[in-house]
Amino acid sequence: MTPESDSLQRFVFEHLAVRGELVHLDATWQAILARHDYPQPVRDLLGQMMAAAALLSATLKFDGAMTLQVQGGGPITLMVVEVTAERTLRGMAHWEGELTEGPLESLVGAGRLLITIDPGGGRERYQGIVELTGASLSEALDAYLAQSEQLDTRLWLAADGQAAGGLLIQRLPDEAGAEDKDAWQRISLLSETVRPDELLGLHAREIIHRLFHEEDVRVFETEPVCFRCSCSRERVANMLRTLGRDEVNDILDEQGSIEVTCEFCNQHYSFDTVDAEQLFASDISPEIPKTRH
Repeated sequence: MTPESDSLQRFVFEHLAVRGELVHLDATWQAILARHDYPQPVRDLLGQMMAAAALLSATLKFDGAMTLQVQGGGPITLMVVEVTAERTLRGMAHWEGELTEGPLESLVGAGRLLITIDPGGGRERYQGIVELTGASLSEALDAYLAQSEQLDTRLWLAADGQAAGGLLIQRLPDEAGAEDKDAWQRISLLSETVRPDELLGLHAREIIHRLFHEEDVRVFETEPVCFRCSCSRERVANMLRTLGRDEVNDILDEQGSIEVTCEFCNQHYSFDTVDAEQLFASDISPEIPKTRH
């Protein structure tokens, strides 16, 4: 059975206070790779971040966007993945020099993990920041969630040049007080047997059956996931307006035009002197003719 393309699969364990999610990214991941030529270690880590962002967003209730970010002092200096409430994803990475396969610390160095949640509707943003720890991104996220969340949460992530995928399990509040006391440990041990090739190559229901066939699992309808970049010419224009007319004119005098390329999707935007005049045209108050009484 081949994996279901670009989908998020939720499931719950009946009579246990545990839920889970599986994500598989195909065309979504290929859309990122078509726009950037990443070395393999960068590519695989960014793919894992894409899968992680999709999984984590599904545990939240929000109308805006969540940003997952890694900042480091190693060969990989920056990775950013953004996911919206509509399950649209975009991501990018910065790196320097030659890279070889290795644990997270060798790729990123001393770094930080940041998760920013913009709930939308003009509400206040939330940001959590922790030191980057662990040999893998999943271990780093497990450590972050252990510090910031009241609910036990674990992730398993995988990515290659074709696909990205991941598994998340989360312990829920046992409001009835009747939970199987060994449930969380048992589900965690079963989940640990999942292999990267299974996350990348098997259908979500097949993975669930292989891992949890002795459990009573309820599987929900899949949700679509896709690549989409939120950049636009209008957004770039608004950014230029914030610079002010004088600074924009200085750049035009020096360079002849203003060239902006989106780091997420590589879309290019160009503004010349005529475009600049239009940007600030609304700043000019029309002359009001004098009236005679």
